[in-house]
Amino acid sequence: MSSVSAQHETETGALVGAGPVRAAATPLVDLNAIDLTAVAMDQRKIGTFIPHRGHMLQLDRVIWHRDDYTAAVALKRVRDDEFWCEGHIPGRPILPGVLMVEAGAQVASIMYFARMDHRNFAGFTRIEDTVFRGIVVPGDDMYIIAREVKFHPKRFISDIQGIVRAKVVFESRITGMILERE
Repeated sequence: MSSVSAQHETETGALVGAGPVRAAATPLVDLNAIDLTAVAMDQRKIGTFIPHRGHMLQLDRVIWHRDDYTAAVALKRVRDDEFWCEGHIPGRPILPGVLMVEAGAQVASIMYFARMDHRNFAGFTRIEDTVFRGIVVPGDDMYIIAREVKFHPKRFISDIQGIVRAKVVFESRITGMILERE
């Protein structure tokens, strides 16, 4: 984290420190070191790990993952016919941040379930330190990176990022936990 302070003006014009500003983000995985045209998992294989289908499946494919599933890179091709395009800034559609985070959570869930014997459902229990650094629009390819922070059979923590045109457009830390039916 940078020690530079953000500032803003008060009604009287005085500058007031607003706290630390984050330094520019570095990708969690070097995308130049992997083949971005590869297909490690297509949507059919993704569907064996997570239950998302239709409009809520936010991944086109998993491109790469470590052998131990502690890091992965997936692709989301942002199309102009997605359900949010008409209403999320009409005339200038912008991918909602919540869907960026959802895409990252889906990659993290795939990594988690690839290491487990069961196929229960893992839901969000925490989303932390989320920062949006750019917009994502139809026509963009967003590479989603997930890297494990902590693994437990009932819970996982992952850092996630989205990269568009070699720039980190969002980052977050998420926690997922197995949700048992009552």
